[in-house]
Amino acid sequence: MEKEFVFGHQNPDTDAIGTAIAFSYLQNKLGYNTEAVALGEPNDETAYALKQFGFKAPRVIKEAAPEVKAVMLVDHNEPQQSVSDIDKVKVTHVVDHHRIMNFNTADPLYYRAEPVGCTSTIVWKMFNEFGVEIPEKLAGLMLSAIISDTLLLKSPTTTDDDKKAVKALAKLAGVNYNEYGLAMLKAGTNISNKSEEELIDLDAKSFELNGHNVRVAQINVVDLPEALERKDAFLKAMKTSAQDNNYDMFMLLITNILDSDSEALVVGSDETKSFFEKAFNKELSDSEAKLPGVVSRKKQVVPPLTDAFNA
Repeated sequence: MEKEFVFGHQNPDTDAIGTAIAFSYLQNKLGYNTEAVALGEPNDETAYALKQFGFKAPRVIKEAAPEVKAVMLVDHNEPQQSVSDIDKVKVTHVVDHHRIMNFNTADPLYYRAEPVGCTSTIVWKMFNEFGVEIPEKLAGLMLSAIISDTLLLKSPTTTDDDKKAVKALAKLAGVNYNEYGLAMLKAGTNISNKSEEELIDLDAKSFELNGHNVRVAQINVVDLPEALERKDAFLKAMKTSAQDNNYDMFMLLITNILDSDSEALVVGSDETKSFFEKAFNKELSDSEAKLPGVVSRKKQVVPPLTDAFNA
């Protein structure tokens, strides 16, 4: 059987990398020949999780077609978030928890999408359904992915399935998920050693909203006022990125993981900024707006923005 790549989205987070490794393991147990790869280097949080459970980071690829004819996608489906030559390979499997947009295939495929907090939760269910045992270290990595995506089960995206998965995986991994989870999340909040250009690209996704190219980045911190001291530098980096990549709007969500509040920085035209204000019923003051309780890009940012751009 020819090898297939398994990977998550560009600018990968702990779910994209951890779930790619887990899904590749499961598929290999089911008779496929797969390799988990990544579309970028792991961030600090993901690197912490990988080290904690003894995994090497998957190798980074820029293109898939030179090596494989088929791929499996986790934690994404939108082409602009995938490998650059996604149109040159066959997609055979998708496991995701996001909206489905601009996704087309020439052949039937396995597609599983569920409205849960993390893709690893779906893969955990698949392990159980197929009767495949989850190794201790892999359980820890899958646990890390769910903790990351649900902000330790505090995100509004969290479901009962996520809670069940966290408890089961923590038991398999032999860790206290509250203690480990807080340590892991804090490992990803050190922004002092990174430039603004690096930070706005660490966890960023592009969305096509009614003909507009919208970029939404997110940074997790434990000290929001300290992060906002770099506001002018963030805005400058965002404007440059928007010009270089033809983004009609660039939004940066700076989230305090301890109190689940966020601050939004927005650059764009007067029109796109008005869409932001309509989406959140907030006026931008010097390109900034407070978004109390907003922590999820998937559930609390993209849906209202979509509605505003389509209105």
